[in-house]
Amino acid sequence: MDLLARLGMTVPLVQAPMAGVSTPSLAAAVSNAGGLGSIGLGASNAATAQEMIHAVRAQTERPFNVNLFVHATPVLSPERDAAWLNWLAPLFAEFGEAPPTQLNTLYTSFNDDPDMLDMLLHVRPPVISFHFGLPPVQTVLALKATGAVLLASVTSLDEARAAEAAGMDAVVAQGIEAGGHRGIFNPEGEDDALGIMPLTRLLVKQGRQPVIAAGGIMDGAGIAAALALGACAAQMGTAFILCPESSADTGYRQTLSGPAAFHTRLTHLVSGRPARCLGNRFTALEAITGRPVTPAYPVTYDAGKALHKAAMKQGDYGYGAYWAGQGAPLARAMPAQELVMKLVDELKQARAQK
Repeated sequence: MDLLARLGMTVPLVQAPMAGVSTPSLAAAVSNAGGLGSIGLGASNAATAQEMIHAVRAQTERPFNVNLFVHATPVLSPERDAAWLNWLAPLFAEFGEAPPTQLNTLYTSFNDDPDMLDMLLHVRPPVISFHFGLPPVQTVLALKATGAVLLASVTSLDEARAAEAAGMDAVVAQGIEAGGHRGIFNPEGEDDALGIMPLTRLLVKQGRQPVIAAGGIMDGAGIAAALALGACAAQMGTAFILCPESSADTGYRQTLSGPAAFHTRLTHLVSGRPARCLGNRFTALEAITGRPVTPAYPVTYDAGKALHKAAMKQGDYGYGAYWAGQGAPLARAMPAQELVMKLVDELKQARAQK
């Protein structure tokens, strides 16, 4: 049985998890429309994550995906953290505030969170996906024993082969065009920055698992292109940010709807890991030479969020972590179910034009 049939999907579409933006209502709407809705649990503790899962189930009887961060445990460095905060101090001063006195680890890796694993084994979500890496074999076996379908984001053939060896049921091929954090397993290693087209085709031809293509896809024609490359589905995130069901704030929505959408940038200054977001004052700091080394992910994020909060108090949205893919200018504001129906119509049109 192929992946879509196994999940009862009638639309070859996965809504990207987007921790902090995706909501139970958004995920449920996409699943109810025949795709696979997703919620991001990487920024949540086990109790909050369980509430989110229950909230999705209250709105749909169809399968949905929950996503977890599997990053390396950050190595803390007080000296490095202090240097970073000192460098950011003039920016905080612009808004009449001082930077935090110290930085904290905001998000616990799934590999360091036994409570999250226990919750998942009890609640048994139908689909579980991983970003930044893979959980250990015993965790994979325990989750598969619940009947869950397991997915992993990959950015290379080597990562896809590791995902296959770890027991993943399918891989999400994340092209360099994709918004949000790069799923690269080792952020300190070499990133070949493959685009969605060569990466998807490479994994389809040389891998042995179903491939879900992700990166810059915004409409039905994009879905058709991904399927033509051999993917079984397309994953789309930025396309859903302007939906009323997303939790994107006013600044995010305004920025995505403006000229900044044409200028996405990869930056590691916001969180400590490379991520694609809308161009703003934060991404512009990449051009400054002589800056100190950023703290580890997600420690850097603590400073980035604090700076964004200080700026927003003054009505400045220039430091928001407004993740978006390269197709951002094509984002449309409409209810999620309506958007999925529109995508289906566009997909049919694209196929009819062949």
